[in-house]
Amino acid sequence: MTTAKVPKAPVGLAVPGQKLWRSVTNVYDLETYEESLLLQAARCCDVLDKLAAEAARGPVTVTNYKGDAVANPALTEGRQQAIVLSRLIASLRLPSGEEYGDARSQRRGASRGAYGVRVMR
Repeated sequence: MTTAKVPKAPVGLAVPGQKLWRSVTNVYDLETYEESLLLQAARCCDVLDKLAAEAARGPVTVTNYKGDAVANPALTEGRQQAIVLSRLIASLRLPSGEEYGDARSQRRGASRGAYGVRVMR
């Protein structure tokens, strides 16, 4: 735990987002840009929680406008949000496991992001 004042969770976060916010800010001192990334990750946690509840209430597949059975949109969006969350968490470059101290284990410029389309010539 640090001696600096721990920032309160931003207004509007639900329980999952607040838990993520507290679990990180109680341990690490974050720069302003890192707090912004953490806020987006916390919001993503809230969305994932809502999507999981929606998916649990509905069927695994639904019928689209053509009459085909397709994956429930809540499941599809949940998968996409999980990817976003993992990228946001990775962008924070927090130490993992039993690593403690001021040094961060991974120092990268930024997350790689999505790959671009390769032009074939």
